Amino acid sequence: MKTSLSEIFKVGIGPSSSHTVGPMRAAGAFVAHLRQTGGFDQVSRVLVELYGSLALTGLGHATDRAILLGLSGAEPDQVDPDSIEPTVRSIRGDEQLTLGGTRVISFLESRDLLFHKKEALPGHSNGMRFTAFDEAGAELAQQVYYSVGGGFIRREGEADSRSVPDVPYPFGSADELLRLGEEHRLPIWKMAFENEKCWHGEAATRAHLNRVWEVMKQCVLRGLATEGILPGGLKVRRRAARLARKLSEHGRSDGLIALDWVNAFAMAVNEENAAGGRVVTAPTNGAAGIIPAVAHYYMRFVPGASEEGIFQYFVTAGAIGILYKENASISGAEVGCQGEVGVACSMAAGGLTAALGGSNQQVEYAAEIGMEHNLGMTCDPIGGLVQIPCIERNAMGAVKAINASRIALSETGRHQVSLDQVIRTMYQTGLDMQSKYKETSLAGLAVNVIEC
Repeated sequence: MKTSLSEIFKVGIGPSSSHTVGPMRAAGAFVAHLRQTGGFDQVSRVLVELYGSLALTGLGHATDRAILLGLSGAEPDQVDPDSIEPTVRSIRGDEQLTLGGTRVISFLESRDLLFHKKEALPGHSNGMRFTAFDEAGAELAQQVYYSVGGGFIRREGEADSRSVPDVPYPFGSADELLRLGEEHRLPIWKMAFENEKCWHGEAATRAHLNRVWEVMKQCVLRGLATEGILPGGLKVRRRAARLARKLSEHGRSDGLIALDWVNAFAMAVNEENAAGGRVVTAPTNGAAGIIPAVAHYYMRFVPGASEEGIFQYFVTAGAIGILYKENASISGAEVGCQGEVGVACSMAAGGLTAALGGSNQQVEYAAEIGMEHNLGMTCDPIGGLVQIPCIERNAMGAVKAINASRIALSETGRHQVSLDQVIRTMYQTGLDMQSKYKETSLAGLAVNVIEC
């Protein structure tokens, strides 16, 4: 096991984990590399080149802004969203940035930030190359990074050298997780929690998940209170606040008000994400609304809901996310939206089932249902923006997760398709999918709907 729960749930900013958070982290990593190799004080210019999906949809996903912020020393989980626009405006106006927060260098975007829309690097469709030069124009350092989904980055040619702890319940598949649970008579959440304690300790693990839940709640509150038009040019109107107000004032009499609220919760988060606000990658930004929407459903509409149940929900969902991260992909640019909304739906379905007292087998079944009925989903954002179909897609994914949990909880026997089988199928389907349907805005809705 090479992934921690804290890596599945990361605090960051919108609108994209792979196109915003990842590039910001990569830019920061390159600055750190310059410091480590001793070339930092000689840098006069940095050239950044974007390839593949990053080049094709980078402007709509704020990749350009993320690069500027990352080179300037900003970190996704710490940067104040309200400071982003003034910082970027200052860099563009002065045509210089403060590298790593200390060294002022020239930076002219038309020359120093290039989008190679017809080229791709071999390691992943989200590739970027950073090159630093001294005052005489001599190359000081060059690094290639890949943003591989969920805010994770990988440097070309570098093996994962992190220290991975020995854990008491190592699992590489859902079948192994079920076998360990049966052998030790433990629920999935308990085994995943014991493993996580080996990474960060009990107090730090609980503190991180508490922060994740608090950031999600604040994100929902902001989304439910904010109206207006989302940035980017599509003139998409925020709807979550209006929907919440209607539900609060009038409600519904058809017995489905809980689902109306789930829609509002999910859209609130993804409208905040589209506006560049503070969100939690769960496991990505494009699918950031599903986990919090289902958590809010549990707390608001399930009798006997508790904070301990929420804790079990997050740990179980995180364990399922690890299975997808290590055995398939959570990158829309690699496997389409099934790797984002599909994975988040699967995680939420399994997590909710655990919080509701389901057995390990029911948790596994719910997670399987959540993905099985998202197989083949493309990533085709209109205008390269995380708005259409992404915002509504999160609402649909959250409702689907709740229904998957309800189906699984009604069953006690074996089911035909296992979670491991559906994870393999998702990955194979993603590899077979034409690249134009994987976060390039070159097909699907992106070309069949006229931008307003």
